[in-house]
Amino acid sequence: MVCANVAVADESLTAFNDLKLGKKYKFIIFTLNDAKTQIVVEHTSSETDYDAFLEKLPENECKYAIYDFEYEIGGGEGKRSKIVFFTWSPDTAPIRSKMVYASSKDALRRALNGVASDVQGTDFSEVAYESVLEKVSRGAH
Repeated sequence: MVCANVAVADESLTAFNDLKLGKKYKFIIFTLNDAKTQIVVEHTSSETDYDAFLEKLPENECKYAIYDFEYEIGGGEGKRSKIVFFTWSPDTAPIRSKMVYASSKDALRRALNGVASDVQGTDFSEVAYESVLEKVSRGAH
């Protein structure tokens, strides 16, 4: 069994800070390295189309992701932005992979300060724009 002592690579924290503080990226996809010992950056993007983000979530592989989610607030209050942490664990992913991702999630989640919302996705309906919008805007009224 793979132990849960997974480290967060420095590059993962750097990329997160570039997104959060520098607004350099719109989203980051994280994965476990081949040895399953570190959480590393798989992909960064400044693409603002939410569908471009969804396309990076594989149908049968687990991933973590951070998305800088912007949305309009009703009543003419303008735009808000919230950093959302995604745990992508599709039903079709191998059980072993799901277990490793589940046990190492906290290491990454604790390392990322400033995340406003968590989304657990097992299929694409759970990470659809409307689903995430509903979740992040709930606390904004």
